[in-house]
Formats: sequence, C-alpha cells, structure tokens
Amino acid sequence: MKLRSVAVYCGSNFGISPIYAEGARALGATLAGLGITLIYGGTHKGLMGVVADAALAAGGKVHGVISRRLFERGHLHGGLTQHEITPDMRSRKARMAELADGFIALPGGLGTLEELFEVATLTQLGDHVKPSGVLNINGFYDPMRAMLENMAREEFMRMEHVDMIHIDADPGRLIDRMETWEMPTVEKWFPTKPAA
Repeated sequence: MKLRSVAVYCGSNFGISPIYAEGARALGATLAGLGITLIYGGTHKGLMGVVADAALAAGGKVHGVISRRLFERGHLHGGLTQHEITPDMRSRKARMAELADGFIALPGGLGTLEELFEVATLTQLGDHVKPSGVLNINGFYDPMRAMLENMAREEFMRMEHVDMIHIDADPGRLIDRMETWEMPTVEKWFPTKPAA
C-alpha cells in the first residue's frame, strides 16, 4: 500500500542526546520527500516540533491535531499546513488514527508508547489494517523489542504480532517495510491449557 499520510508519535522533550533530533529531522524530511503528509500532535515542543519543522522545510504537508488544553497553553506550532483542535487527548488520538494510513514512533515517553501500543493493538484485533513502526534512533527501541519477544516466548502474544511493529534506524527503509507489510492471519489466542 502507498502511504499518503503517517501519524508520528514522539516526545515533547528533546532527550539527552542531539542524535534524537537528528533522527526526527531525517524522518520529517523523508516524509516530505515522499509526498507523505505528516499527522502529529500539533505542538512546537521537543521532537514533535523538530519533525514538523523538518517536514515543512522540505516542502511537505503537516497536519497538527492538538487538544484544547494544550492549545490554550500556547503549544500550537505556528507554521502548520493545517491544524485542528480536539476537546481532549482521547479525541485527539482517535482523530490522528483516523487521518493516518500508518504510524511511526520516534523516541518519547509514556504518551508515545501508549499511542504506539494502542494503534498496534487495534491492528492486532482487526479494528483497522494499518502498519506501525518505530524509528530506532540510537537503539532506543531495542528494550521494547526484547520485551515483546519475551511476551511471545511466554505465549501472551504471537511472534507474528510482535513483528507487526517494524523497527528500523533508517526512515526510508522503515517506510518501505511499512508499505509492503501484510496483515498477519494468525489466530490471536493460544489453545486453552487444562488447569494444573
């Protein structure tokens, strides 16, 4: 599938190393170069502002979706192609998922992980069929991958569902992998085991 729009989830902080901002800039420029609209949380803060600035500087379209509370606190990026204000964070997430053909997480905190896992879970359940990925800057997402693999070993999820979250350090390769992804057809549930 050709991705026309990608929701990017990432930190509203910059992180400890400048390498995170470099990766965010690379993703923003790559999306713009491929003609993919960036959908994101609408703010100028942290890596969120960096990825938006990079996409805009490269001539891309950037659609911000910001909650009313953050808008009223002055967090809206001033140079977006388009923006909309939602009543709260839940409606903000739902709107971003509706607008996007796929999802990419950059490094971030609790909100970033929550957004990534929500859209991946909706794919696992078949509520939508949209690819997810993470830009693995500086090995940031290696521990997440290890945890997901452990969940599969312990039979809390299928390895096919672990592999639904594409992991790559190169934004172009990551997008290529997402565009060639096919929804796994494996059963979510393991056979019931008798009580010991």
